[in-house]
Amino acid sequence: MSCIPIEHLDDPRVQVYRQVKSAPVMRRGDFFIVEGSKTVQRLLESRYETASVLLTQKRASEWLPRIPEQVPCYVLPDAVASMLVGFNFHVGVMACGRRQPSPTLEAVFADVSQPATIVLCPKCDNPENLGAIIRIAAGFGVDAILLGPSCSDPYMRRVIRVSMGAALSMTLLESRNLARDLARLRSEFQFELVGTVLNDQAVPLSQATRARRLGLLLGNEDTGLDDETLSLCDQQVTIPMHPGTDSLNVAIAAGIFLHHFTQTLPLPA
Repeated sequence: MSCIPIEHLDDPRVQVYRQVKSAPVMRRGDFFIVEGSKTVQRLLESRYETASVLLTQKRASEWLPRIPEQVPCYVLPDAVASMLVGFNFHVGVMACGRRQPSPTLEAVFADVSQPATIVLCPKCDNPENLGAIIRIAAGFGVDAILLGPSCSDPYMRRVIRVSMGAALSMTLLESRNLARDLARLRSEFQFELVGTVLNDQAVPLSQATRARRLGLLLGNEDTGLDDETLSLCDQQVTIPMHPGTDSLNVAIAAGIFLHHFTQTLPLPA
């Protein structure tokens, strides 16, 4: 693989890397950016097209043999790389991936005879929390994550970094009408929807059961799940807490809930 030297940051071939700090531009565009050795390698190995790779000179000899011949590889002098806003000069490797359309519920869950677990995030607007939830979900074998319109961009650089690249292997569905999709999951695709709440009236997690097709809803860390969303749930579960303690971070709670539903409980016949 040969490298393409880039001498100036105004070179149009690296424009997408200059936009990396502009979240609205990146979310509306065709591309996303990943950084760091592990996530770049996972992009190269994923189902996503790698549009280009950006290296500093000090990392070029290490990385050039790993990059497929058809992928453009741009190499910046170290001094120029240090001026690229949002680029960790000491990491020295970034890559640009091409977004894919969100799959449909039909494409993922059409076979209702198959057991499945989906995590639903109506409004997870914290990138670090979303990245951690994706990583945890992947670790517990979750089949897909459905994101409401108010969620962080799942292809945001921080989300992918915190997920340790799991966002590139997890099936991610982006909903435009969450209430409609929740209703369809129940009626058409036979999911039982379980809302996670901080409420003494809810079922304690140790007593919660699961159906073969489980949809686990995780609320916004500040406001939880709203009443409309909870009205669509078949049951509400809670992690009992000592009096006077705050609720858990949503990603930590996700790990506890998913361990119970995927590791502790047997899958119904």
